[in-house]
Amino acid sequence: MAKAEDTNKMRLTSQSPSSWKFRPIAQAPEYADVAQLREVEAHLQYLPGLVGPLEVQKLHERLEQVGLGNSFLLQGGDCAESFATSEELHENVLGYTQLTLALATLLSTQRQQPVVKVGRIAGQFAKPRSHSTESREGKTLPVYRGDLINGFSFDAEARKHDPLRMKTSYFQSLETLRLLRDQEQVRRQEFFSSHEALLLNYEESLLRFDPQ
Repeated sequence: MAKAEDTNKMRLTSQSPSSWKFRPIAQAPEYADVAQLREVEAHLQYLPGLVGPLEVQKLHERLEQVGLGNSFLLQGGDCAESFATSEELHENVLGYTQLTLALATLLSTQRQQPVVKVGRIAGQFAKPRSHSTESREGKTLPVYRGDLINGFSFDAEARKHDPLRMKTSYFQSLETLRLLRDQEQVRRQEFFSSHEALLLNYEESLLRFDPQ
């Protein structure tokens, strides 16, 4: 009987948004203030989703056509985004979309088929790392894991794993998506966003239930 209960528990866990907590993970930061982490996670759960279910469904449909060979997938962007001022963000997004759309037009003309444009943008704030620390001149600190987790400067305060950075990431992602949608070129074309799901605390907090 106990074995059957364990099996059912495992099945439920595998379908839960929290199932990642029961599996091996190599890229998880260590937060000193767990209470603050839980507070941030709870706050993010009550904020509007960054994308809607219809956008997700549409991307699934477009990727199906890519898999069938009827469309071409263009996905590109920075290794990792950085937190930016409003002016810097506007310039970065404008330059990025102009380059991506120009490349998509070229590919579509050459291949004579639709191009599905997926930006590595509006959430790409974390970096995978081979080691958890780095050393300089005899000083060892946590490695820089992207602005979502800690700061780039090589000092102890900047390299602390700070859960409040998840809030900054959310609001910059929200503004980035607004800037994308407000551009005339993007309005006339489909443009999807994506990022690596490296910080699973953040990803779970942004999952939304689709009643459909």
